[in-house]
Amino acid sequence: MVGMDAFIGRLNPDMYVVTATAGDERAGCLVGFASQCSLRPLRFVVWLSKVNRTYEVACAADFLAVHVLTRRQHELAALFGGETGHSVDKFARVDWTVAHGGAAVLRDACAWFVGRIEQRIDGGDHVGFVLSPAQSGQDEKADGGPLLRLADALSIEPGHPVD
Repeated sequence: MVGMDAFIGRLNPDMYVVTATAGDERAGCLVGFASQCSLRPLRFVVWLSKVNRTYEVACAADFLAVHVLTRRQHELAALFGGETGHSVDKFARVDWTVAHGGAAVLRDACAWFVGRIEQRIDGGDHVGFVLSPAQSGQDEKADGGPLLRLADALSIEPGHPVD
């Protein structure tokens, strides 16, 4: 749409790592489309690309884990944003644990929550997963620095090409 670049180009959203577990399969990716979407009941939505391995696993999952990173965690963001789960086991390279509903939680994330998938919304090339928070936590020793934002992640070459 004409003129949308001027609007979208001014945005600098927080970035998240979303992980999905279904059976013995785990996947995770860096996500820039996500937001709280309801106060009562509390809901959060994450949008996953249909070409992403995480989307494939999330379609069979009951819960997703959503993690926030600080700017100093660029390397972790690069792993989940710059590699594809179709060819790399990202979880072999990070410290993680099993949380509520079998969700995979990254121990080094400064904060995280696990949410039950309440609804899936087809938005075009992405699907929104509306989550009801079930468990949350934080890394007590994490630095309190600014969160990783889109501008901080622009140097990460996507694991899957963006059209």
